[in-house]
Amino acid sequence: MIGRARTGGEGGFTLIELLVVMMIIGTLLSIAVPRYFRTLAHARETVLRQDLAILREAIDKYYADLGQYPDTLAALADKRYVRSLPVDPYTKVADSWTLVQSEDPDHPGIKDVHSGASETAANGTPFASW
Repeated sequence: MIGRARTGGEGGFTLIELLVVMMIIGTLLSIAVPRYFRTLAHARETVLRQDLAILREAIDKYYADLGQYPDTLAALADKRYVRSLPVDPYTKVADSWTLVQSEDPDHPGIKDVHSGASETAANGTPFASW
């Protein structure tokens, strides 16, 4: 016989070896999971900033073209200033945007838009103030 003969206790891992592997996996997960959730939160904030920028640009173009502010955000989509109304990444609906009406009596309509989310950003500012 060239190799050693196997006895009954040599076939698997010991409980200690399994526990060490489980502890290593747990340590790696405790490092990776918080970073993953921070990355998700940062991505949602970035999407919200971009959506607000797109809506504000569309409102400005609407005003420049037609000489008036839109009555509703749906008017921006109807007149093709945006393909469709973006969904607020925090409220998960497209109709939760907080609308700021124009104070100019000659030009009524929606002058600005903010998020309808009640949460705060990573820098401590409320999304409703963006």
